[in-house]
Amino acid sequence: MLKNKQRPKLRRLDLAPGDTVVVTAGKDRGKQGEVLRTLPRENKIVVKGVNILKRHTKAGRSVGGNRAIQGGIVDFEAPLSYSNVMLVCPSCSRPTRIKHIVLENGQKALRCRHCDEPYERVRRTEAQ
Repeated sequence: MLKNKQRPKLRRLDLAPGDTVVVTAGKDRGKQGEVLRTLPRENKIVVKGVNILKRHTKAGRSVGGNRAIQGGIVDFEAPLSYSNVMLVCPSCSRPTRIKHIVLENGQKALRCRHCDEPYERVRRTEAQ
């Protein structure tokens, strides 16, 4: 009898685009960068300037119009595992594990394990 595979539970990642992280494992260990994208289904994130790979693209026509795409070697940031990075605390500037807390007003927040300061996410606007 065949059974359907159980889907893994989707885990909400504690990191968001714009957060600063440091890589703790792999070929880019020690590098620091900003989170560009999160991929919660694959449990991965994309960090600016980290895990740079090369893709060889073929010259040809684009799918939508008449413009030709130039071929060549393109550098891009590949996703890396969420478990291989640590959040950098903005107050103490150290890579830290985080703990979840509930504030007085009922909102959930993150807190640094070293300096015990609540993590304030810097809001990015489109103008910057």
